[in-house]
Amino acid sequence: MLEVQKENIAKYEEMAELLKALAHPTRLCIVDGLIQNERNVTTIRECLELPQSTVSQHLGILKARGIIQGRRKGTEISYTVTSDLVKRLVRMLLEEM
Repeated sequence: MLEVQKENIAKYEEMAELLKALAHPTRLCIVDGLIQNERNVTTIRECLELPQSTVSQHLGILKARGIIQGRRKGTEISYTVTSDLVKRLVRMLLEEM
């Protein structure tokens, strides 16, 4: 029987939430682009050819999980990936494709 220590359950739940946030093609594309370069919503929207509201929803999910961070530059917010773990995961996934 598989023995799971209670202290590990929280860690597994946290990992699962991180993976859920990445488990969408659009969010993976956004994260990959932000790993390469800091970008604002307009740039991301134009690149993906999606409505700004859709891009903003995806950014909100990534931000809530601590994967990205926004920094205000005048009237715009530029986003970057702040999680080194996510950077490694996405690079590893892309290398395998």
